[in-house]
Amino acid sequence: MTAPARSFDRAGRTRIAVTGLGVKTPAGNDVETFWRRLLEGRSTAAAVPVLTDAGVAVTFGCRVPEFDVDPYVGSREARRLDRVTVLGLAAGLDAVTGAGLSEPEAGGPDPARCAVVAGTGVGGLETLESQERAFLERGPDRVSPFFVPMMMPNATAGNLSMRLGWTGPSLCIATACAAGANAIGEAARLIRSGAADIVLAGGTEAALTPLTAAAFWRMGALSTRNDDPASASRPFDADRDGFVLGEGAGFVVLERWDHAEARGVAIRGELAGYAATADAHHITAPAPGGAGAAACMQAALDDAGLAPGEIGHVNAHGTSTPLNDAAEAEAIGKVFGGLTPPVTAQKGVTGHLVGAAGAVEAVAALLSLEHGLLPPTANHERTDPEIGLDVVARDARALAPAPVVSNSFGFGGHNATLVLAPIP
Repeated sequence: MTAPARSFDRAGRTRIAVTGLGVKTPAGNDVETFWRRLLEGRSTAAAVPVLTDAGVAVTFGCRVPEFDVDPYVGSREARRLDRVTVLGLAAGLDAVTGAGLSEPEAGGPDPARCAVVAGTGVGGLETLESQERAFLERGPDRVSPFFVPMMMPNATAGNLSMRLGWTGPSLCIATACAAGANAIGEAARLIRSGAADIVLAGGTEAALTPLTAAAFWRMGALSTRNDDPASASRPFDADRDGFVLGEGAGFVVLERWDHAEARGVAIRGELAGYAATADAHHITAPAPGGAGAAACMQAALDDAGLAPGEIGHVNAHGTSTPLNDAAEAEAIGKVFGGLTPPVTAQKGVTGHLVGAAGAVEAVAALLSLEHGLLPPTANHERTDPEIGLDVVARDARALAPAPVVSNSFGFGGHNATLVLAPIP
């Protein structure tokens, strides 16, 4: 049987299909629930007992609801994995199942042509904090022999590769809050370079720990609305005062277009463009005027072979911090000028998922394309007069078929932009 001809994009490169989606988020542990709760536009922020018990100044965040881990990992194995890996493993395996793939089986794709790219900001923080307490309180012989493999940032990528039996590249991206988006973009580059036919890519984070919450609070990055957590995350709102810390994981399966067509699997969208830049300005603050973010968006559009006027929606990083929202708004204005498309920001619902944020928001953008709807930005009541954006608020809005831009920016000056397109 003759294989189908390879499909190419506008630039003559291999087209990248999205064939699977998986999430574990504060707004839901499956794609359907996640989408429904985004459309409802209600925050998931609430008091977190571990933060309250530790006496930290900010006592709330966005936690992933409990779910049955048995379908993903046995109880014994789960005790040897940090929460960040459990979340990533579960979301990743859901994406693989959704793509019509499975664990190693006869007649399946060549495992040497299948890869994993997993992003995270910091890796196994719960393990790090608990094992430090064990060391200090009970001595060195009480430190777990599994401490290092549980804590290391590449644990999610490694465990996914082992579980799936995929022997192609297995990589970890650690670019702070841009990690999930960078993982998806670099996965596309693996396919276009010819190194892989299928890549499972995304991000995971489980940073709702006392030490992390205290550190972000000391930086002045967190909202301090302990009396009303549900109203705390307010992207682009005039009364925003900081982000809300969250946890979660999101993964997509990217696949060479002709490979997906040959398998007969449903294609859920296209990864049309990607760019990554560095502000080279400050370890935590964005470059003045959003210069690095604007350069990244423009480079991603160039990579996709698209003009700004062809974009129908910007899925913003939108952290709800005064500086970052203002810088991103200015960057969007520079790129799109008077053609600024409607803007959404999921962090009003989910909080900031740090290294998982870009991947979860890419899933949200793909669902917007699939359903032709833009979810409202939760808690956006009054647009900052200095932010000249059309922020979708209060109610969902119809979205005409057109590519979307999804932004992610991280400490260290890391910028990542994905361009996602609806299927023809």
